[in-house]
Amino acid sequence: MGMSVNAASSGGGSRRRRSRKRAPMSEINVTPMVDVMLCLLIIFMVAAPLLTVGVPLELPQTQAKALNAEHQPIEISVKAEGTVYMGETEIGIDEVVPKLEAIAKNGYNERIFVRGDKSADYGMVMQVMARISAAGFSNIGLVTASEKSS
Repeated sequence: MGMSVNAASSGGGSRRRRSRKRAPMSEINVTPMVDVMLCLLIIFMVAAPLLTVGVPLELPQTQAKALNAEHQPIEISVKAEGTVYMGETEIGIDEVVPKLEAIAKNGYNERIFVRGDKSADYGMVMQVMARISAAGFSNIGLVTASEKSS
């Protein structure tokens, strides 16, 4: 009987010692955070190409080679109905120059791409280009789709 009392008292003492030695855990488990970040990375890699669609146009096809652009140019689109877009926002033809001057980072050396639907009125596309050129912007380009080989 004395032994069982001793065993019980020694067990209680060891419990106290263990609880006194155990400090609060101060480590951060980063595994769940890494899992979430990898999932987000994959989602953004898949979704990124879908975000740069622009205004849907049927561009004329040419055999010209693609240009290498260092930074994203300003895009002005003319749809078949004659509506003018800057980026994806519809604007009036009178608003083209003031909006260009407001958003041009490089001043009048900003690269501007004019995208005209192949069914669009040629005069309307040239009118947009003439207004841009008359405002002092000289780095203007026409966007076409590359011709498919048959």
